[in-house]
Amino acid sequence: MALGKKQKEDPVAAAQAQAQREQQEVQAAFQKGITALRDFIAPASLEFESAQFKIGTRLGRTYYVYGYPRQIFTGWLSSMINLDEVLDLSIFIYPVESQVVLENLRKKVGQLEAGIQIDAEKGKVRDPGKQSAIQDAEELRDKLQVGEERFFRFGLYFTIYASSDEEMEFVSHKVESVLGQQLVYSKPASAQQEQGLNSTIPQFTDQLQIRRNMNTGAISTSFPFTSADLTQDNGILYGINMHNSGLVIFDRFSLENGNSVVFAKSGAGKSFTVKLEALRSMMFGTEVFIIDPENEYQRMADAVGGAYVRLSLNSSTRINPFDLPQVTDDEEADNALRSNLITLHGLLRLMMGGAQAQMANSGNQMIAPALSPVEESDLDAALIETYAKAGITNDPLTHRSPAPTINDLYDTLLHMGGTGPQLAQRLRKYTTGTFAGIFSQQSNIDINNPLVVFNIRDLEDELRPVAMYIVLNFIWNKTKSDKKKRILVVDEAWQLMKYEDSANFLFSLAKRARKYNLGITTITQDVEDFMGSRMGRAIVANASMQILLKQSSSAVDVLANTFKLTSEEKKRLSQFPVGQGLFFAGSNHVHIQVVASPTETSLITTNPEEVKRMEQQGQQAQVDLNQTGYNDTVQIQ
Repeated sequence: MALGKKQKEDPVAAAQAQAQREQQEVQAAFQKGITALRDFIAPASLEFESAQFKIGTRLGRTYYVYGYPRQIFTGWLSSMINLDEVLDLSIFIYPVESQVVLENLRKKVGQLEAGIQIDAEKGKVRDPGKQSAIQDAEELRDKLQVGEERFFRFGLYFTIYASSDEEMEFVSHKVESVLGQQLVYSKPASAQQEQGLNSTIPQFTDQLQIRRNMNTGAISTSFPFTSADLTQDNGILYGINMHNSGLVIFDRFSLENGNSVVFAKSGAGKSFTVKLEALRSMMFGTEVFIIDPENEYQRMADAVGGAYVRLSLNSSTRINPFDLPQVTDDEEADNALRSNLITLHGLLRLMMGGAQAQMANSGNQMIAPALSPVEESDLDAALIETYAKAGITNDPLTHRSPAPTINDLYDTLLHMGGTGPQLAQRLRKYTTGTFAGIFSQQSNIDINNPLVVFNIRDLEDELRPVAMYIVLNFIWNKTKSDKKKRILVVDEAWQLMKYEDSANFLFSLAKRARKYNLGITTITQDVEDFMGSRMGRAIVANASMQILLKQSSSAVDVLANTFKLTSEEKKRLSQFPVGQGLFFAGSNHVHIQVVASPTETSLITTNPEEVKRMEQQGQQAQVDLNQTGYNDTVQIQ
């Protein structure tokens, strides 16, 4: 009976066990189907080779640094961190007991001194390396003894990544070269790529254990977060360093010269950038001159109380190109007349040559000479005679006499022999003809203002290059008179580059500006024409600071060749959003974002929608003010 009952119960237990096993299998299958966070993070595959590894579809290679120079300088690691490449870098620092180091140094010094003594006994030539090692060891012992220094073991590893073998070799050579230039030597972790990867991923395990002894001073130079190369104690804020979110605070006058060039396509933010620089420079006492061809600077000038000089045939403003600078330096005073005569030669060639003086697009050569050699000679004699009639000679004491005008030169040419009468006829449109008045009378402006804007928008196209030339000379004379720190902004400079004489004059200013504490900012959107000119390329070469904002596709290749841009910089140059670009200062360059406060933006923006919106807000504010019955005077009281 009992046996029969047990046999009946066995099938039930077996069924329950089977059901339990099936449930466990279903549960296990379900767990396998759950995606964990590590499944998102982990690569699809990881394959290690002797000299590199493959992580998913990307290649990687880990290096260790094994050699350092005798002396290493602060920020040596920043050049590597600023590389426009993807890399992981790990630094391991292990403190060492000073007593242990002192004992080892004592033994080392003893060994070195014994070696020097043995060499001397054998008559060998003195080994400078051993002498330097003893000197360094003794100096370190003294500092360790008084607690001025501590001792550490230092390990530096980095992993670079690439998409192909060719790119891997290119990046490897690039990184090794950057370190090798500073006598810091690295090697791939051969047959230890797995340990190298583990040492550079963020899990703080030093599996390579390749270290170098360093003291506190040497360790401090390897501080990695010093990549804000364009941050100075003095200077103005230009924007944000997009490499590391640091601030680009820079003084352009700290470079070899204070000149800069700004290249950008229309609407990329070049005028905004330059106006922001001018506004902030004025806060530090820098005076600013601006040649404004499109009436873009008037609102800023009005806001800061600047002088706004409008040049047109209908305006009452007069500038006499024959004016001499009132300089105090004896050498400058002796050369003032001769220097102005040379400037006038270029100006008069421009005025008399007109379309003949325009350069050919192909070879940057003059289509036809503006003046023949005989005409040049007669013009020179006429200029000297015109100044002499006004009582002005090479004697600096005569330079305070009223300067002659183009009308006086016209009379001199008309009554002299040779080619004088023909030259007078070519000059007549500036004396009694269409362009009479604006540059043929005595100057009536005497500007003492930290911001002066010369507006030439309303001048005819033929007269505009002449006006820019004369205004540049007027500013140059004022600059030579007192040598204050000044910035000269030449907007749409390509208009000067079209003519050889005006291009030469601008280049001459760029070369000599530093001597007079002047920094020239050259702005253009016509990059191809500007860089296609010999003088244009020379002006760029004489500018220590360059700002390259978004460019047209056709201009990218020209700028890439001129500024030796990397492939990544070249690619980005045509893709930058408004206000972003490359900021070059000497040998340093960063990706910059130009930033301005709301108040600054309201003063300098040229966006038509923003300008219209601010005008509407101002009108509404005035209406609200009138409705309240208050006025500005009541509010001030």
